[in-house]
Amino acid sequence: MMFTLPELGYAYDALEPTIDAKTMEIHYTKHHQGYVDNLNKAIAGTDLEGKTIEEVCKTGTDKPAVRNNGGGHFNHSLFWEILTPGGSKEPVGNVKAAIETYGGFEKFKTDFTEAAKTRFGSGWAWLCKKADGSVAVCSSPNQDNPLMPVADCQGTPLLGLDVWEHAYYLKYQNKRPDYVTAFFEVINWDKVEEKFNK
Repeated sequence: MMFTLPELGYAYDALEPTIDAKTMEIHYTKHHQGYVDNLNKAIAGTDLEGKTIEEVCKTGTDKPAVRNNGGGHFNHSLFWEILTPGGSKEPVGNVKAAIETYGGFEKFKTDFTEAAKTRFGSGWAWLCKKADGSVAVCSSPNQDNPLMPVADCQGTPLLGLDVWEHAYYLKYQNKRPDYVTAFFEVINWDKVEEKFNK
């Protein structure tokens, strides 16, 4: 079974003005497609062939090409899923309760924003669910994610923000903080809740 690019579920311009159409098109058709193609090459003929992308992230990180491209595919697939035109402004249900226990929505926003703004170079900011059912905020370099044993924080990613320059540079140039702030306008909290409950 080969990995394929997932359906976006919305048009390239659907997230305007937060994410511009040209960035979305390049990000999805060039960057994400590249991770998919390179991942398929990296796992061809290995024991990772036929595994889910989650299993690849959990067990394939000793191989750099699998770690980078497997992470790239998982991370971007999650990213497209948790975005929606218009956004839903606040968490709902069980993930809302977990964020309240964490310290509340404003604390989450502050910590997540800080994780995204201060990730040096390229990487991701995460809200993840830990094994005990609580949530944590962290960031990871490059295409690493909390599923990987090499990650600083372990858990199941619920929400991720791509802070590689290719995700925002056409619109925001070097103003990553503006991009991070705008991200909160297009989060699909119903999808985050669905992931929390799985």
